[in-house]
Amino acid sequence: MTMTGLSAAEQLKLLKKGIVDLVSEKELLAKLEKSVKTGKPLRVKAGFDPSAPDLHLGHTVLINKMRQFQLLGHEVIFLIGDITGMVGDPSGKNETRKVLTREDVVENGKTYARQIFKLLDKKTTVVEYNSRWFEKFDVFEIFKLCGQYTVARMLERDDFSKRFKGNSPISIHEFLYPLLQGYDSVALKADVELGGNDQRFNLLVGRDMLKSYGLEPQVVMTVPLLEGLDGVNKMSKSLNNYIGIEESAKEIFGKTMRLSDEMMMKYYELLTDITPDELSALKAEMASGKRNPRDVKIDLAFQFVERFHSKADAEKAKAEFFEVFSNKGMPSDIPEFKTTPQKDLWICKLLHDAGLTATTSEAKRLVEGGGVEWDSKKIQDSKLKVNLKAGENFTLKAGKKKFAKVVVK
Repeated sequence: MTMTGLSAAEQLKLLKKGIVDLVSEKELLAKLEKSVKTGKPLRVKAGFDPSAPDLHLGHTVLINKMRQFQLLGHEVIFLIGDITGMVGDPSGKNETRKVLTREDVVENGKTYARQIFKLLDKKTTVVEYNSRWFEKFDVFEIFKLCGQYTVARMLERDDFSKRFKGNSPISIHEFLYPLLQGYDSVALKADVELGGNDQRFNLLVGRDMLKSYGLEPQVVMTVPLLEGLDGVNKMSKSLNNYIGIEESAKEIFGKTMRLSDEMMMKYYELLTDITPDELSALKAEMASGKRNPRDVKIDLAFQFVERFHSKADAEKAKAEFFEVFSNKGMPSDIPEFKTTPQKDLWICKLLHDAGLTATTSEAKRLVEGGGVEWDSKKIQDSKLKVNLKAGENFTLKAGKKKFAKVVVK
């Protein structure tokens, strides 16, 4: 799928979908018009510090915007911050981040480079590492870089300001981070830089940095941070409210179906290729009753599975979801939980140990709500103690879609 051949105004309308900041729209339109006239694509940069090994849908909001630029015929640069990753981005942090080791960022960077091609076209994506220029920096170049900004300007940044007023430590290397990120734009001669809306300060530093080095300032475009499955907190593995792009087709489909209708529409806006007009029409159809929200959600889940796995996997996950949802059967690949013989084991601990709930408190609420079954028999006593005997096998069901086959050895 490509969208080449669109006018600058048409490109601008598409690229503005789902963004928070655009500095500035006039400059971006001028750059797009020049690109259309000359046939020279824009250089669009987005940086990712490899602070964790796996990407989830929260990361792909930004990657999806890169993909839009790519489909329009522009050059996207996926910058892996193997140097800035060791410094640690202080954006949105109320304390100094733990400094990663060189080994951490190298290994995580390898997994990033692999995972992004589930979304981006490998043939037309430039993968860069900022160690390519920073490892050549000497102390004089660091002095020159530090001379571009004052401490007062740095303290205009909200998170630094709050920490300074609250007497929370700010390490000197944290002041370096925006400068290093800004220099990345100089090294790459970026026309546009993309980032999360918590990155606005850093991206604007990049505009100033390009001007300081005698180059045309980049356009800054930010996208919102994506809430997770709970609809409240930023998507995060630590909060267990995420959809990982390398999770199984079944997990991606099932987790997507847990979204609220409101969050579903935000995911459509930020994570799919739907146009603004199509999105408005879809909302109108749902409001009028012409489209069932559940069917719209199924379409979204199907898109995610097809994108990260295959159409065949999406068809299978959809069929299995219907089978489980309608209570006509159980999934074919129930995860197995192996345990040892035990006496007087609390049912809520068993549910937690089997991976069916995040906490025993959650298990207790689920049992009391009638959401737990043992071999298709409902359990509603949250104080129940059970005896597990060697050689015993049974199936636990928690909620509508979580299963575990318990094997006692």
